[in-house]
Amino acid sequence: ADLELQYRGRLDASRKESAATDVKRDLFDAMSQVAKTSQGPQDQIPSMGCSIKWY
Repeated sequence: ADLELQYRGRLDASRKESAATDVKRDLFDAMSQVAKTSQGPQDQIPSMGCSIKWY
């Protein structure tokens, strides 16, 4: 493994309100694809909201 980042996108398609049961799960789908192909998805929707702060 080259230890390269394969996915940098949103968790899912939900918004502030409760997510529907059929909402697209982007992170889960990306992890499944990486497990099967060793490659992340070409199309990645950026996450929105507060960024993670690294200290």
